[in-house]
Amino acid sequence: MSLSAEVVVGVGATAGSVLRYGIGSLTVRISQSDFPWGTWVVNVFGALLLGLIFRNLGTVSADVNWWLLLGTGFCGGFTTFSTMSAESLHLARKSKRKAFIYLGSSLLAGCFVVWVSLIL
Repeated sequence: MSLSAEVVVGVGATAGSVLRYGIGSLTVRISQSDFPWGTWVVNVFGALLLGLIFRNLGTVSADVNWWLLLGTGFCGGFTTFSTMSAESLHLARKSKRKAFIYLGSSLLAGCFVVWVSLIL
């Protein structure tokens, strides 16, 4: 029995978003900071995962359902560009410096971990 692409992506996205909520909430409780560490951690970790998935599934003739489940679904549900954008605007109202650090470090760390995952 073959699952439709929408079901495969939906299952991955559901798992990713539930894990994002759990890790984000735990990170916020631990940091007790106004800096959005929860979103930062899941986005950087998600970039690392996507790089590893791409490295492993992008170089072999893998079943497309694995890419849809893990890459599009899970990592798409796990990471969140929209929350990062909203949190950046919220930070900018308080401190443009913090907003710049948040955006800059998110992008640099994300690109760095993808690069590292591709050369491992």
